[in-house]
Order: sequence, then structure tokens, then C-alpha cells
Amino acid sequence: MILINNQMIKLAGIAISCVVISACDTEFSNPVGDSSSYSSGDADFSHFVAIGDSLTAGYADGTLYLSGQQSSFPNILSQQFADVGGGAFIQPLTNNDNLGGLIYQGQTILNPVTGANMFDNRMVFNAETEMPERLVGTSSNETEGSGLNGTFFNNMGVPAAKSFHLVTPGYGNQLGLPYLVNPYYARMASTNDARMIDDAAGQAPSFYTLWIGANDVIWYGFAGGDNDTATDQTGTGADPSTYGQNDITDPAVFADTYTALVGEFKANNEAVQGVLINVLDVTAIPYFTVVPYNPIGPEKLTAEQVQQLNAAYANYNQGVMAILGDTNLDEAEKRQIKFDTEGPNAPVILDEDLTDLTGINPPATLPLINMRQATAEDLIPLEQAPVIGTEDGSPLAVWGLSKPLEDKHVLIPSEIQVMQTAIDAYNAIIKAAADADENLILFDAKAMLAELNANGGIDYGTGLANADFVTGGFFSIDGIHATARGNAILTN
Repeated sequence: MILINNQMIKLAGIAISCVVISACDTEFSNPVGDSSSYSSGDADFSHFVAIGDSLTAGYADGTLYLSGQQSSFPNILSQQFADVGGGAFIQPLTNNDNLGGLIYQGQTILNPVTGANMFDNRMVFNAETEMPERLVGTSSNETEGSGLNGTFFNNMGVPAAKSFHLVTPGYGNQLGLPYLVNPYYARMASTNDARMIDDAAGQAPSFYTLWIGANDVIWYGFAGGDNDTATDQTGTGADPSTYGQNDITDPAVFADTYTALVGEFKANNEAVQGVLINVLDVTAIPYFTVVPYNPIGPEKLTAEQVQQLNAAYANYNQGVMAILGDTNLDEAEKRQIKFDTEGPNAPVILDEDLTDLTGINPPATLPLINMRQATAEDLIPLEQAPVIGTEDGSPLAVWGLSKPLEDKHVLIPSEIQVMQTAIDAYNAIIKAAADADENLILFDAKAMLAELNANGGIDYGTGLANADFVTGGFFSIDGIHATARGNAILTN
């Protein structure tokens, strides 16, 4: 078993062989043998429940669709558990519609803030543009009809759920659709006022997995760290009902929530066993790493355009050097903007951490706003890549060239650190919960991601999977969620 071998001692000898289901990836070569020889040791897999977010649900390629759900890591686990006494594993499957997307009463669910399609069709890779694009078609995945019928689901993975959503009553209230609640949970909630944890722990499972926390931080990254609220910078925000979508959850809130989640499982079954999965370093997934910091190749800029850009920024460069050259030469040099006909060139970006010089502009210079060119320490989210080089309403305002990318387009080092600090805090809380209960073990998903990013990746028997976008085999086209092969590796 990958990564989890040493931890298994705490469950006194789970000896189930990790057979990778052929439907997930026929290239795995693990010998199966006779299932009658398998043993669960002291573990009881008779009633297995998985709770978490999209990583548990089987979300992939930017949406929730049938074959993705069938390849979810809990579903693969349940098929292995079946060989050692595991019971039925019921998932809230979408219709037989691999477009993905969700509709409610015949209408596509829209984001109430932006008006955009909130639950889109799935992504495919366009080899010509080298970017993901959505499949065209009309989804038939209705939200209503799955829940509120007395059915309890073993897979309680709900895309977009943050930690505190698992203890929020009414998070799946169908009366709040199509805008006010999570439509994925509305498909499976036992009642309109139900909490996710009640629907999961209330089943009194014998074994569970809990994987939550990624959404508590990743939405801040989706927004490029563009957030003015206090919780994303100071960690002060004890009331999650006041949070915006992009706020990072206060570690104190996460700690209280996580303790309550583990406690609910224990309260419903004193002997319950399980695996607590920690939070990936989301800043190291392809969504944030595939776009280079210098994506403007020489074919994008003519020699004449380079000359014009450099002439336009000359006074800015001189003004910055005149003010900062004697007192902060490093920053003055960092802020020098220069394009090269040979390329590749980095886009111009705004950086709120630079010294504010706007009130002391020398004569005859461009306004000395907080701008510089991107460096390898910055991250450009995948979704923002198509913006670079496009006009913002005028040929004189080209994003990344004559107009700097804004905070929402780029993660600068201080914003990356904010995310990583939160992840480290969450993972310390998760580890403490696992250490405190001999029936719980910790799976270090963060370490698994590091292994995917290092030394060629993870050997799965007949090849290597790594974290490379599209070609790596582990991550799906959205650059965030696992492929079927990735889920099989995670399961092992």
C-alpha cells in the first residue's frame, strides 16, 4: 500500500490487499489472488461512510458527472472492502449524462453573484489552444429527486463544501434553490434542515473517511487573493456566517468544527474506526502551477510592439529608480519593466506589497503605481491565463502588457504564504485528532502530492503518474481533481 503502510499498525492489522479495479485503470499489475484469503484484521468495514467535499464526491474535469462518481476513491475502496465483509455503498449518482452540470426545474443553476453558469458541463482539453474548454450540450442532471426520500448515502462528498458547511443546518434545503444553498447537497439531504454530519454520522457507520479543508482555503486562491475582508489576512473571524466565498476559514473555527465532526461519529458509534485525510498544498496543484510566470512568447510581440512598450515604461522605470534607488535598490530593480523581442516575457502585474509611491510622483513620469513584472515566485491561476494579452475595452489597454494584471489575476508570494499557513494549521488539527484516538489513522495527502511533484512521480506498477497538467495521469482536465487513475492511486 502506498504511504499508508506504517499507519495501518494502529488498526491492528488491516490486511486487505489493495486490488485496483480494472474499470479504473487496466494498466495496474497488482496480483489479485483468491479473495477468500483476504482479511480485514480488526477493522470493521460492514458500514462504510465517506464525508467531505468534491475530492470525495468523484468530481472531475470541472464538474460532477456519472463516470467520475463511479471512479471516486470511496467507491473504489468500497469495492475492495466488499471482499472482507464490506456492505453496500450507495452514492447519489447523477443521471446517465456525462456532460455534467446541474439544472433545477428545467433551468441551469446560475451563480447569484455573477450570473454565470455555476455548475457547468465538464471540461475537455483543446490541443490547439492547450487549454481546457467546456463540452457543448444541455445537461439533464436534475438536482431534485435524490434526497428527502429516506435514503441515506454512503458517499457524503459535497462539491464546494467547506468544513463549517458540514455542521450547517439547511445547507441542502431545496426550498433555497436554485441560489441560496448547495444544490449538490440538496440532491442528497435527508430533510430540508439536515446537516451533512447528521446524515453521515447518524448512520452509525463502522468505518469512515473524512477529507475536508481544501475549500476553506482554495477559493481565496481562485480569486487571486483578491479579498478585502479581515479573515483572509489576519485569521480573525470566529463567525463563519459572516464569511464571503473567498475568505480563508479561521483555524480556530476549523478546529472547533473538526472536533465536532470527529465527535459526532464517536457519539453514534463508540467503536467507529476511520481515516482522517489532511489537506493538500493546493498551491502545488496544476491549476496554480501549469501557467508559467512568463507566458508571453516572442510570437506574441513584434519588435515594434516591444519597442513601444519599453518606451512607454521608460519614465516609470526612471521614476522608481530615482525615488528608491538609494534607499531600496532591490525593490527599485524588481520594479523595472522591460520586454524582450526574444521572449518569453512576464506580464506586468499589480503587487500590493510594494512600497506605495503614488503620492510622490516626479514630474513627467507615469503614475508610480504598485506594479512590476511577474517572477517565478508568483502563481497565475489556470483560469486567468486566457486574460493575458487581451484588450480591456481598448487596444491601448492590453492585460499584462499595457495594463497590469490585477490582484484577482495573480497570487503573489505573500498571498501564497497566507494559504500555506492556513493549510499547515488545518493539518496540525487533523493530525491531533488522529493521534488522540487509537481507532483513527492519518493519511498524509499533502505528502502524496509532494511525491507526485518529485522524482518523476508515483510508480503504479506499469508506469509513473505525476502532477503534470494533462500528461501526468493523476489530475483531471480542471487541474484540481483526480482522474480515475489518480483516484485508484489514492485508494492504494
